[in-house]
Amino acid sequence: MKQEVLKSNNVVSEKSYAFALNVIQLARVLRKQHEYEIASQLLRCGTSIGANVEEAQCGVSRTDFAAKMGIASKEARETHYWLRLVRDSQTLSHDQVQLRLKEAEELVRTLTAIVKTSQRTRNLKSNIQHSPFTITHCEGIA
Repeated sequence: MKQEVLKSNNVVSEKSYAFALNVIQLARVLRKQHEYEIASQLLRCGTSIGANVEEAQCGVSRTDFAAKMGIASKEARETHYWLRLVRDSQTLSHDQVQLRLKEAEELVRTLTAIVKTSQRTRNLKSNIQHSPFTITHCEGIA
């Protein structure tokens, strides 16, 4: 199971990195249109997603891992907000932004699922460790 989690995190790592590269390109287009503030906001949060995912990979605990992934999820949500703002203000065309919006939504869903799973697993282990019941002998369990 641990290897399965690592594989899915590597996919998230790869997707968030590719997304960051696309955000950089979009920020360049925005800067050419003299939309410096929006470009900077988008660049900061859009590249922060992958940075937090990478940092989570070296988390010292499951709690640390979940916290970093939670930050990545929040950054993905913020990026989604700025992309919607760019699209709805007609700063860039719908077509220029739509694919990035879909990628941001996918990252939000994936990261949120990872955080929930991490927290659920952590809570389950915590409940077992602090249970007043102890198992002294189990027959038939290898």
